[in-house]
Amino acid sequence: MKPSSTARAAVEAFKVTIPVLFGYLAIGIAFGIMLETSGYPWYLAAIMSVFIYAGALEYMAVSFLVSSTPMVEIAIMSFLVNFRHIVYGLSLFNQVNRARRFKPYVIFALTDETYALLTTIHYPPRINREKYTFFIALFDHCYWVIGSVLGALAGSLIPFDSKGIDFALTALFIVLLIEQWKNSDSKLPFAIALIAGVAAMVIDKSNMLLIAVLLASAALLLLRRRIEHANVHD
Repeated sequence: MKPSSTARAAVEAFKVTIPVLFGYLAIGIAFGIMLETSGYPWYLAAIMSVFIYAGALEYMAVSFLVSSTPMVEIAIMSFLVNFRHIVYGLSLFNQVNRARRFKPYVIFALTDETYALLTTIHYPPRINREKYTFFIALFDHCYWVIGSVLGALAGSLIPFDSKGIDFALTALFIVLLIEQWKNSDSKLPFAIALIAGVAAMVIDKSNMLLIAVLLASAALLLLRRRIEHANVHD
């Protein structure tokens, strides 16, 4: 008996999300530990991970909560940190549209890691792309929730020194960068990102992320044809 299209899409999606599984469990646990050792109950990790689901912002949220940061400042920082998702969305029209009825959830569940997968995967033959795209987003979301809850529970039972543990998120970004580099024909976007990042640090370290995104986006738009031409001929 052949598996249903839903089961096959789920199995294939699970296979490609295995790297995210290990990464999200690690950084999710780190986040949960940070939250619990800051004096908050374990179930807050589950609530934040289900409804906010923004790794870098959730890490920042811990410091916001501890320091009682004003809501206006939290809103501004949240926008700046997640501004890159606007850029992501511009390059994911086709992939997101493939989700059809699941489109609202896929848009909500878009993270750096899910974006990396959706922009580099090759769809298996005879796969239901709508369900396949949905399951990739869903599995990544589940991994993050499970990791954060495990970390919060562990933090409530075992004493932890959480100093430096937030580097786990940076480590995962590095791994994903390497995968993107290996799977991309043109290396020009990586050079642009590096130059934009360095330039942003020189211009204004406090707003480095926003400036880097704007500079990189402008450069990519200007050099779009050259990058596409390189991908076609490589």
